[in-house]
Amino acid sequence: MSEHKNDISGWLVRRASWHLWVALGAVLGAHVARTARLTSNGGMDNAIVVKAARVWLAGGSPYDDPHFLYLPSAVVAAAPWTVVPRSALSVLVPLLVTGCLVGGWVCALRLHGVPLRSRFAALGLIGLAVGFAPFAHLVLLGNWTATAALALPLAVLLVGRGRWVAAGLVLGAAVALKPLLAPVGLLFVFARRWRGLTWMAGVPAAASAGAALLLPDPAGFFTRTLPFLLRGDDGFVRLYEASPLAVLPRLGVPGAGAALLAFAMAAVGVGCAYRRWRAGDAGPLRPAETAALLMLSAFLVSRPSYDHYLLVVVPLLVAGAPKRGAVIRNPWFWLALVPQLRGMTWPYLEAGERRAFRDAVTLCVLAMTLAAHCRRTAGRLASPPSLPVPSSRGAAPSVPPVNPAGEHRPVHPAGRDSGVPGE
Repeated sequence: MSEHKNDISGWLVRRASWHLWVALGAVLGAHVARTARLTSNGGMDNAIVVKAARVWLAGGSPYDDPHFLYLPSAVVAAAPWTVVPRSALSVLVPLLVTGCLVGGWVCALRLHGVPLRSRFAALGLIGLAVGFAPFAHLVLLGNWTATAALALPLAVLLVGRGRWVAAGLVLGAAVALKPLLAPVGLLFVFARRWRGLTWMAGVPAAASAGAALLLPDPAGFFTRTLPFLLRGDDGFVRLYEASPLAVLPRLGVPGAGAALLAFAMAAVGVGCAYRRWRAGDAGPLRPAETAALLMLSAFLVSRPSYDHYLLVVVPLLVAGAPKRGAVIRNPWFWLALVPQLRGMTWPYLEAGERRAFRDAVTLCVLAMTLAAHCRRTAGRLASPPSLPVPSSRGAAPSVPPVNPAGEHRPVHPAGRDSGVPGE
């Protein structure tokens, strides 16, 4: 990426001063310190997973807790945390969550070819940490969504380099911890990369099958958790879900109508993602936008669907800002993020359980913006080049002749081959 441009892109990709890195360290450190002060176990969501592991080690079933929504492999992965003192958890968990978010940002920058020491690298992460509310929310909760926020940019980076099997391994490991990135498997289907898809599906399947054999109810995820997710009848969880499936019924829309609309939007999103991939252009925008749209389409119909899920796709898209044709240059992208500004108090939405309405606006507008962008980009790339128009006298179009080597040779104004190299 050129650093000699005269526009804002050129300024952003030049090397950042040490002041910016100090500011970034202070912002991230403040998030970790705040979480350590407010929590005693690393965050409410992390505590759910660790508690499930403690129940398992005590001989019980982790799926007795209806809010434990993870695969059996996550129980085994959480087991080491049960021996960590709570005082250490309150510091280690926010540190690891912040580290995952920083790692995902670094992978997204490398995917788009942005220098890691650039002003954009520092300012972009400061902007996400200071201005994007789900960032602080995820660190405070300690949710394992942070692993997906790291895995998706890393996998897309590997896809951009043609390493599909490695990308499948990364995504498979992330799904084994939390099955959030399962929809990205469609990207492998679009590209017909069956080996990568096999690894993506095989890693969590093998890990979960092995872990399930150690549980008192090996099929607990399918007999308890999966029906719970499909019914979505938890009154507490529903108040914080951002998908139209949960938000529209709260506004008086019948459940069947909300489901029809949500699934229709998701189907349109998947179709636009397929068109974007089939456009066949080179560069990082193609895999990044396709994967992001697949995830946003899934969030429209998934139960649950929280605000911090946006951190899986937003940094991946924001990192492409210096690239011409990126969706972030669309004003609707920024309008979609307005409800997520930190410190803003919106009328009638002050209560925490009403923030789902703001999250739903962001999710829907962002999904529609990216879908329209992908469809428009695919159409522009698929349009045939314009043909030369003959003159009114019926003369043949002026096209340079091609020699046997396949090179165009200059033509004399009178129509004769000049034969002079370099003319």
